[in-house]
This record gives sequence, C-alpha cells and structure tokens, in this order.
Amino acid sequence: MSTGQTHPGPHPVDEDLVRRLVAGQFPRWAGLAVERFPSGGTVNGMYRLGDGMVVRLPLVKGGAEDVGVEREWLPRLAARLPVPIPEVLGAGEPAEGYPWPWSVYRWLPGENPEAGALSEPVLLAEDLAGFVAAMRSVTLPGAPAAYRGGPLASLDASTRAAIEELRGIPQEGVDCDAVAAVWEDALRAPDWDGPPVWLHADLMPGNLLVDGGRLTSVIDFGCMGAGDPACDLFPAWNLLPADGRKVFREALGVDDATWSRGRGRTLSQALIALPDHRRTNPAMAGNARHVIRAVLEEG
Repeated sequence: MSTGQTHPGPHPVDEDLVRRLVAGQFPRWAGLAVERFPSGGTVNGMYRLGDGMVVRLPLVKGGAEDVGVEREWLPRLAARLPVPIPEVLGAGEPAEGYPWPWSVYRWLPGENPEAGALSEPVLLAEDLAGFVAAMRSVTLPGAPAAYRGGPLASLDASTRAAIEELRGIPQEGVDCDAVAAVWEDALRAPDWDGPPVWLHADLMPGNLLVDGGRLTSVIDFGCMGAGDPACDLFPAWNLLPADGRKVFREALGVDDATWSRGRGRTLSQALIALPDHRRTNPAMAGNARHVIRAVLEEG
C-alpha cells in the first residue's frame, strides 16, 4: 500500500459515514449491514457490506491516488493471475464530507498468513512463486511505474536514517551494525538492467489470503506497476521460513544480484516501519521485527 501521505492524519471514517455513502450512491445496497473490518493497514479502512462485499476507503490522500489505479487495472489483470484478486463492484465518489473516491469490492474469503505459524510453508512458497511469475509474465502495455519499483539507492537516505533512529531505541534489540552491513551489501548489487516487469509491489502478509495453508487470494494492488523484479521477493523474508524461502527462490530462478536487492528492499521497509509503528501498529511492528531476524539469520 502506498505511503505517500500528504494528508496531516487519517481522515475520520466510521460505520455511519459508510452507511450514508452507500445509501446515497448505491441505494440497492442501502439496507445491508455495515461492520468495520479490523486491519493492520494504515492507508485504507475496510467495512464489510452484507455477506458478500467490502467497502474500502482511503484514510489518507496517498491512498486515494491508488483507487484509480486499481479501477483501471484490476479487471485487466484478473484473468491473467492464478488466484482471485479484488473485483470492483461499485465506484464510489466523494460525498458526505468524505473527500476521495472509494470502492465496493466483492468479499474474498480467507485469513492472513502469520509468519512462524504457517501450516504448509513449502506449498505456500510454491503458490506465491506462481503468483509472482504470473505477474511478471503480464504483457499489458502502459503499466504505471510500481510504487517500489525504482533503484535501490533511492531508499538509501531513509534506510540509514531508520538505522540511526533504531540505535536510539535499545529496547528493540536491533543489531544496527549487522543490518547496516546487509544494507551496504544490497547497495553493491548491480541494478536491474532488464525491461521493467509487472509487480504487485506490496506482498505483505496482510495482503495475502490463505485457506488450509494455501494461497487463495492476493489483495491491495495500490502499489502495482512495472519495475525491478526484486520488489516482489518480499515474502521470502516477511513470511516464509528458510525451507520455504529456498523453494520460493528456486521456483522463480532468482539470480544473486536480484536476491540481494530483494533482501535489501524488504529489510529497508522493516527498518523504516519499526520505529514508526512500534507503539501504534502491533501487526506492522511485529512483522518488521520478524523481517529483521529473518534477514540476519540468513546471513
């Protein structure tokens, strides 16, 4: 999910607002129950609408920019991917004091996988590799630039700043010299010199749905676009154990340079997220800690 926030804080959204928006723009759904769906995300709010739909509303301006991207590209990607992805059923517009476009999607069942508690880690690794490979094989022209698809060096200043911030939080126990060394190693890897490939670009556990340990859906495509294939290697460290990580890499045929950039990108995201969310978002902070451990254990 995009984090280009220009709004000073999350826009207030509640069930009453969602009911008014739905009744005003989609009267056929006006009588359906509305219930907030808890999520660890910081960019969008989600509300169940009846049994079969979900309303998703940006909480910050940066998320609002993703709405149009999803409306344009999700219908064109759906048939090309091996698992279901969000289907837009209603395109909402600003109203009732709410300033941004919003959407009604078909509800996709499943649960978010949890690192360290996967029932089928190797099979899930194969499923994830199949999804990433399918994204890479998409040839639709006119792809937007992926939110995280540029050169790794563009993350250098923010990553180093996060490492220094974590030095001042000793209770987190982060070996800042070790993570700095991994980051330096990633920066030395050659940049991607092939054509940009299609990416989801935000393969966090909260954007994956599983049932019986297997991948059933991928959601939140707001960061999607074309870029460096290393950007879709995030699950190797934010979700999969060592054996699953090996299967994931082998299935995708990832070379050393791309693997190093992928590890660096995943580590960078975790280092930046941990000080930002350690007191406000337990899910994001917990996954950041997991990534840092996984990267350092890999060596």
